[in-house]
Amino acid sequence: MKKFFPNQDPIGRHFGLERPEYSGDFEIVGVFRDFMMNLQYSRTDAHPLFLRPLTQLKTTYKDRGLARNETRSMFAGAMILDFKTSPPNVDSLVRNTLSSINPNLTVRNLRTFDNQLANNFNTERLVARLTGLFGLLAVVVASLGLYRVMSYFVARRISEIGIRMALGATRQSVVSIVMRGALWQILIGLVLGIPASLYVGYLMKALLYGVDSYNFTALAGAPLILLIFATAAAFLPALRAASIEPMRALRTE
Repeated sequence: MKKFFPNQDPIGRHFGLERPEYSGDFEIVGVFRDFMMNLQYSRTDAHPLFLRPLTQLKTTYKDRGLARNETRSMFAGAMILDFKTSPPNVDSLVRNTLSSINPNLTVRNLRTFDNQLANNFNTERLVARLTGLFGLLAVVVASLGLYRVMSYFVARRISEIGIRMALGATRQSVVSIVMRGALWQILIGLVLGIPASLYVGYLMKALLYGVDSYNFTALAGAPLILLIFATAAAFLPALRAASIEPMRALRTE
């Protein structure tokens, strides 16, 4: 309404379809607020939509194609039934009731509204699961990379670790030295990654209908999982460094 009747009251005005000669066919008797009708519209700009009685058939179309489309639009393709309590044998009840009204009315598909909604998101659900799988794979690869980096870090500092242990450093202190180096890398990654994820979420807000761009569970869960994996990847080289004999470490070049 804001596009077609800016700063005007649309009630009582007329509109039409297809051609200019049909521009006054329908009168506007009410306006409803914007709403989400299907997933396709959630990714594009708003689309105009109008509702009219099922029996309001226009018979003045001269073009055969328009007349045929008008006739086809009068057929109900679906019906929603609302029950206060779920009755037993609802399938038979619905079919028998509709058959008593019109024996020629065929019910081809009967399913719950929740099932209908779930089927509309099969593709999106598959993409979400694949994305989650790739995210988990990325965490595993990052953890393996950190493990290799920490192993190289320990190998380069074997002599230093041997000297520290010869001077009285405990195994716990050696583990803490190695873990501090790993945790600093993790901290730097989180400091850079969390703001980046917030910005990407802000950019994708228009594509996520019914989903906030800032999800606390995701923002807290993903770094926590990464922290657990990365800590485990760094702990193994740290434990191996602490188990090295001081004399053996001092002989290592």
